[in-house]
Amino acid sequence: MPESARLSASIPSVDPALQPRLVVTDLDGSLLDHHSYDFSPAAPWLARLKQMGVPVIPVTSKTRAELIPLREALGLTATPFIAENGAVIGLPPGWCHARLDRPGSGRDGVVIKHPGVDIDFIRARLKVWRERLDIRFTRMGEMSVPEVMELTGLDAVRARDARQREGSEPLLWDDTAAALETFRAALEGDGLELTQGGRFWHVMGRSADKGAAVEWLIKRFTALRGRAPVSLGLGDGPNDITMLEAVDQAVVIRGCHDLAVEPRNALLYRTDATGPAGWAEGVDYWWGRDDRRLATAEKGDAVVI
Repeated sequence: MPESARLSASIPSVDPALQPRLVVTDLDGSLLDHHSYDFSPAAPWLARLKQMGVPVIPVTSKTRAELIPLREALGLTATPFIAENGAVIGLPPGWCHARLDRPGSGRDGVVIKHPGVDIDFIRARLKVWRERLDIRFTRMGEMSVPEVMELTGLDAVRARDARQREGSEPLLWDDTAAALETFRAALEGDGLELTQGGRFWHVMGRSADKGAAVEWLIKRFTALRGRAPVSLGLGDGPNDITMLEAVDQAVVIRGCHDLAVEPRNALLYRTDATGPAGWAEGVDYWWGRDDRRLATAEKGDAVVI
């Protein structure tokens, strides 16, 4: 459990409804339906959190290019985002530090941080290990747009956006479990790690997972706000585990898969519903009971970042 959670637990006089709050969430299979990308079951809670000034931060395997229209559709353009499973962090102006962050060059003024390694290095090492170990996999960068569309259900525009990688490379594994472990060990020697998503395995820098990126954003929030937030994380896949271990309260959303999701977090809830309905169920479980008290507190103490 994060240090902030242990400190809060040790001071019972502190009313958690008076602390600032923060939500970090996976997208596919969590806030978004795995197949249709619909989020309507979660929309009432999204609107409520926005009204209360609680940041909702997407933490996803998607690329920055994919997130641009999604952040607009979800109404999350004023909050940061974590893309490519932690390899890319985007900071809107309100989350930037005057001395530490250069002004953003994107159309929305977002400052981009790259905690991991460059995509060219990842692709070069994948080429080396595929030849040296004689293993079988296909990188997303090697797939055509129609192939990505068929695998993911994305349209042509979003499939092209999904191929615009900056700090991670998805791949389809087509070899044995033993070969996978040999491959994993080889990547570790390069400072890279392998994590499992819903459709793909993802290769990225060792220090660039979802959990590390979430911890970085929580520290940035605390530095700018002056108080550590109560953090809530929601996800449905193995690549969400580090994120769910970095927050105070965690929700494992029932997935449309048979993959084990076992984060080490004492404050853990597993939903009955899947997708955005499960997302709403998880937020309601942790925060629904004191929602009115939270709203009252936030009216007089709005989040300013």
